[in-house]
Amino acid sequence: MKLTDAKLKAIRAGEKSRVIWEGSGFGLRVSPTGAKSFVLMFRMPGSRKARLWTIGKYPQITLAAARRMAAQGREKILKGIDPGARAVVQRKADREAYTVKDLAEEYLEKWARPRKRSAREDERILHKDVVPAWGNRKAKDITRRDIILLLDAIVERGATIQANRTLAVVRKMFNFAAGRSILDASPCVAITAPARENRRDRVLSEAEIKSFWNGLDTAGMSEAVKLALKFQLTTAQRKGEVAGAEWRDFDLKSTWWVVPGEKTKNAMPHRVPLSPLALGLLGEIKALSNGSPFLFPSPRNGRHITGPAIDHAVRVNHDVFGIEHFTPHDLRRTAASLMTGAGIPRLIVSKILNHAEPGVTAVYDRHSYDAEKRQAFETWGRKLESILTGKTGKVIPLQAK
Repeated sequence: MKLTDAKLKAIRAGEKSRVIWEGSGFGLRVSPTGAKSFVLMFRMPGSRKARLWTIGKYPQITLAAARRMAAQGREKILKGIDPGARAVVQRKADREAYTVKDLAEEYLEKWARPRKRSAREDERILHKDVVPAWGNRKAKDITRRDIILLLDAIVERGATIQANRTLAVVRKMFNFAAGRSILDASPCVAITAPARENRRDRVLSEAEIKSFWNGLDTAGMSEAVKLALKFQLTTAQRKGEVAGAEWRDFDLKSTWWVVPGEKTKNAMPHRVPLSPLALGLLGEIKALSNGSPFLFPSPRNGRHITGPAIDHAVRVNHDVFGIEHFTPHDLRRTAASLMTGAGIPRLIVSKILNHAEPGVTAVYDRHSYDAEKRQAFETWGRKLESILTGKTGKVIPLQAK
């Protein structure tokens, strides 16, 4: 039967799949659902076994194109080449290709958890927006347009900064995939962050510090989060380092907190002297932690509270504090600013904040400025107590080293 476009369009589905042959092994297969595919029946040289090669679907492939491909296939057969071998390999590769859910789990397992302090936040972002949207799709099929549409959806629900964070995690995940040859390239190239983020410089005033500290008494948050916020302001350390602090990292006799390198931003151990105010808070924290290895245990999973949980607690209690919007990170900035205002040199404040230092000396000089840092924390502790109590104590400014 000579096939024509008119005949192809007129062919209707039957109860069973059938093939309408044109000749020389070329024909059209029609499924019970009405799907139509061009096929070529052939035998490899020296073989009696007939094989069927699916050339492609109609009308995605035209009749003329299918005939050309069939002719090319016959030439390959004469040379001993299976015309359908590549398609078989491709179908197998497609079946075994990573889904986005597979990729997300491997990224978390092999990259984020071993290397990133924010791994749990990466996991939250992926499971909140990325996996629900793309989980069963092949990672190789995700396009730049898919990513842009996902970010647009997050922006449209009012979470503009969250859209930026999602892009950062998705970009890291796809870069990870490209680096491990899971994908040939990342689809995130040239995608810009949806929202502009201004550099924050929020510093709480002394009156705001008092309102914040006293407001914690009636704030709707766990006691662990309340104490974590107080401890962050008192020690000026990063929110994640405070949230994940463990008792084994504290020497209460010598009054030092040594933050392990795996928990610090610059991957270097950081020595934090404990002021009398911080030690007083640790007494309350110890009683509340109830034997946990963590200072601030989570009531849910046997781990510790998280940075996002602290952020959320502050966000939903702003009316209780009665001050202008602030974030937990602003407490660290506030402590640093008031330290310099109390006469503590910027170099010492930088040491307290554990800012990264260039050069080899920084690697070995782990106990540098211990005395200056301790004096600085005693000064800051007295300053903070005077703010909270209204009683002015003697604040001794430090001299530059």
